[in-house]
Amino acid sequence: MAAKKPAAKKPAAKKSAAKKPAAKKTAVKKAAAKKPAAKKPAAKQAKARTNSAFMVPLQPSAELAEVVGSKPLPRTKVISLIWDYIKEQGLQDTKDKRLINLDDTLKAIYGNKKQIHMTGVSQAFEHLSKI
Repeated sequence: MAAKKPAAKKPAAKKSAAKKPAAKKTAVKKAAAKKPAAKKPAAKQAKARTNSAFMVPLQPSAELAEVVGSKPLPRTKVISLIWDYIKEQGLQDTKDKRLINLDDTLKAIYGNKKQIHMTGVSQAFEHLSKI
């Protein structure tokens, strides 16, 4: 029986030796993973550019000027001001927030409709013209 005990100890020693090199491999992988992280800030700088076509000031029509004002504005600002008007007047439908109930001022812009979908707000661009 004593012969079996030393034989059992030898394989156990080999298993622990096999685990140590595996730990070294993970350390090498972690070091390699750090290098691509340094390249990410350069990618963020490329995304920071804006599309200048959206920022060109356009003249609103008389109907749209009642909501956004008469000064030339970029399209992004026009949409922002229309949404501000919708929220101030409480024109979002209470049951479905995606729908906007049109008052008389907005009916002049969007046609004689009762409601529009929130994605239809951009139809106001028809009332913008180049300076």
